[in-house]
Amino acid sequence: MSQSINQPIDAFTLDIVKDSLIAIGEEMFYALARTSMSPIIYEVLDYASGLTDVNGQLLTQGNGATGFIGLLTFMVKETINKYGKDGLKPGDIIIINDPYVGGGSHLSDVGLVLPIFYNGELVAFSANKAHWTEVGGKDPGSWTTDSTEIFQEGLQFPCIKIFEEGKLNQALVDLIAANVRFPDLSLGDMWAQIAALRTGEKRFIELCDKYGKDVVMASIDRLLEHGEQMTRKQLAQLPKGTFEAVDYIDDDGVGNGPLKVQVKVTITDEKFICDFRGSHPQVLGPVNCSYAALVSAVRIIFMAITNPSQDVNDGIFRPLEVIADRGSIFACERPAAVSTYWETMIYGADLIWKALAPVLPHRLTAGHLLSVCAIIVSGMHPDTNEPFLIVEPSVGGWGAGQGKDGEPGQFCIGDGETFNVPVEVAETRYGIMVDEYSFRADGAGAGEFRGGSGCIRTYRALTDNQFVTATFGRHKYLPWGFNGGKDGSENSFSIIKANGEIDGPFGKYARYPLNKNDVVRLVTATGGGYGDPFKRPAEKVVMDVKNEFITLEQARNDYGVIINPETLAVEGFTEERLQKERN
Repeated sequence: MSQSINQPIDAFTLDIVKDSLIAIGEEMFYALARTSMSPIIYEVLDYASGLTDVNGQLLTQGNGATGFIGLLTFMVKETINKYGKDGLKPGDIIIINDPYVGGGSHLSDVGLVLPIFYNGELVAFSANKAHWTEVGGKDPGSWTTDSTEIFQEGLQFPCIKIFEEGKLNQALVDLIAANVRFPDLSLGDMWAQIAALRTGEKRFIELCDKYGKDVVMASIDRLLEHGEQMTRKQLAQLPKGTFEAVDYIDDDGVGNGPLKVQVKVTITDEKFICDFRGSHPQVLGPVNCSYAALVSAVRIIFMAITNPSQDVNDGIFRPLEVIADRGSIFACERPAAVSTYWETMIYGADLIWKALAPVLPHRLTAGHLLSVCAIIVSGMHPDTNEPFLIVEPSVGGWGAGQGKDGEPGQFCIGDGETFNVPVEVAETRYGIMVDEYSFRADGAGAGEFRGGSGCIRTYRALTDNQFVTATFGRHKYLPWGFNGGKDGSENSFSIIKANGEIDGPFGKYARYPLNKNDVVRLVTATGGGYGDPFKRPAEKVVMDVKNEFITLEQARNDYGVIINPETLAVEGFTEERLQKERN
């Protein structure tokens, strides 16, 4: 029985409904994963789903890729802006991947929006965004490193109805099927997204049936206000002032670079303002980032600084303001190429991270691998003689921080809690063999606390006429150390040909041809170090040598610890370390 609107709503009921809303977001998330057709979704979790209120304010988000925090809001608000609330009907579903106005990132990240009605009244929206393996375009996998305009990158869905009052737009479905290389995967993922949207709709209506619409609406207000209150409490504890950082993106994929990017972070009692003005104008290559994607990147680091355990909703971000020049690399305009937008987007988070790490060492570490280090491998499967397509990110090292070594083998901040395609799945589904998957252990990122190790992963082609496209940012400009810690190492990949020749290392390359027994060797960065390396206890240096994270030479040169190569016991210390200790 629903609660009467004439009765006062007690705080316990409001909290129960508030938590139920969060649970709906989680159920939508799992519904999509369980029904998806593509490993990039059901293995890697490159998607997000959730609910917004009737005005497009995010209420809850079940999240795989952290880079999608904020994009659902932009999608729903564009839907409202285009159709108006009166132009939306029960049974409508809108499809959108516009990078410039509709919460888009790149065209492969396809969003769906379902308006939720209760007794004929629009009360909320169910929304999700997922990386489709294919949306067409000039390259298999739809993203590449050498596109120069959006039209080369695939199908654009400009906030149009794929369902109208419950009736499927079959012509649009046929158009999608005719323009993608793997229609079973793309359309299968579309139907999985629709299933998740309808799960959210069903559960929201059930919630209104159980507690009454007015109680649910009051709980939504409570949810958003609670998020804002939690953030403002944390904001009050942050150091006040203006903090700046500058960095450089290696290149745009088509020969232009380096590209200067910068931020000025101003923290007041009421606001957290991130001003990216003065960063490089949008470029010819596909590293351009939409404003919506920039906002999502800023939201990630903002949560890390304030309250990383807080459930995501738009109330959290009310004190946050993000400023960027229109037509810049951080807020590009049509028809800029955006297919590898993450190479710039994540700098949005990293610049803030770099600016504030010195004043928030208890919350922020040294720099990490930063890049998604994404690859595409395509060709023919040796067993089925059918085409295959690998699309996946890579793991690498995170920076060390106050009182802790950096984490090895983790995805970048833009990917968050996502996963690799398991080796067994990759070898079964694709025409490759994984020869190696190991820690890089190059000894970079020296410090009192050591940067986390990058990784090495290799793919051996099992058929001729395959190709690899890869984008490994921070190929030239390294993960930064701080407070005396040393910088980490670069991201790169190389090709080891069947005859033993080595080509590379590369940072970006589109469609490198592979023949049988050629090997793609992916190498990701070790994170930056924290603190003076000479302050690292000798016993920890010995363990680093025993675990093969550093060599005997690095122990001596970087840490000043002389270790016997036979017994691995400490024989002494270098004069430089002793001098530091005396001072």
